[in-house]
Amino acid sequence: MIKAKVIGAGGYGGVGIVELLCAHPEVEITALVAQADVGMPMSELYPHLAGFCDVPILPPDDAAADVEADVVFFATPDRVAMQQAPHVLERGAKVIDYSGDFRFRTVTEYAAYAKCIGRDPEHLAPDLLPESVYGLPELHRADLNTSTRLVGNVGCFAIGCILGLAPAIKHRLADFASLICDCKTGVSGAGKKPSPTFHYPARYDHMNAYRLTGHQHVVEVEREMTALAGDKVRITFTPQVVPACRGILCSIYGTLADGLTRDDVLAAYREFHQDNAFVRIYDRDAAIGTQHVRGSNYCNLIVDVDERTNRLRIISHIDNLVKGQAGNALQNMNLIFGLPEQMGLDRPGQYP
Repeated sequence: MIKAKVIGAGGYGGVGIVELLCAHPEVEITALVAQADVGMPMSELYPHLAGFCDVPILPPDDAAADVEADVVFFATPDRVAMQQAPHVLERGAKVIDYSGDFRFRTVTEYAAYAKCIGRDPEHLAPDLLPESVYGLPELHRADLNTSTRLVGNVGCFAIGCILGLAPAIKHRLADFASLICDCKTGVSGAGKKPSPTFHYPARYDHMNAYRLTGHQHVVEVEREMTALAGDKVRITFTPQVVPACRGILCSIYGTLADGLTRDDVLAAYREFHQDNAFVRIYDRDAAIGTQHVRGSNYCNLIVDVDERTNRLRIISHIDNLVKGQAGNALQNMNLIFGLPEQMGLDRPGQYP
């Protein structure tokens, strides 16, 4: 059995991976660590886990928290994993980090990301960056193998955008200078935090755009798309919060390349994602939305061409807490331990 430890267990990302690990046939949870709710069994903090995970939450400085593990999930804010990952790796465990600490392989790339979120641009474990793998299996499956020790899990908006954009970039289906990603997320994307901005009365019946310049996930999307294209790719990205609990919908637009039809575009998307079990392709008539990926690790893509304006139009749907976070992390774990990629994840979403 794989021994798993979760740091930051009390937040939405932490409970998300615990939910999935409880149902995984090859994993045993050996420790849950957090700064809050110390001493409380996980099933008391989250009663739906009663009988599934009754492990108590330990403080980071408790000797009992320093247990042997095969994999450590950091469901933590930026700059936590970069401080603790060296020790974890020295002890032989693999690391999967939710934050931006290890999504980049150079200090320059990390500094650009850190600037977007107002963080210190100095990385505290720069020697580890070259070996980190960007944890998006649909693009980097070959690099996610049993020799991989360190994975930077992808940002939630970035997953929705990248999976929707990648076939268009790879097959040059649209003018790279025309790309727009108009994205909406549920409130849970902000995490479990006591903020007046995310207080129920402030969020109910209210939508707003935010961070219109310098959003951190743009750095990821443009880096990945530039690598795929072999040319510089830039996007116009507009993030918005809507009054929903979970889910991300990305509406992606670009001017269609000359001579292409909707059938050509559909064929290109199906070919690109044919080996990606968690990506499903639909045409313009599909009556689907974020509700149809809720609780699942799937990304549903509606692929369309607006013939009247000659625009490529892709609608990407994910659950921000599963494919956008914990589910993708578990998918990465499966690959770096040589397990079937879909193990513990091959299940439908929740309806309604």
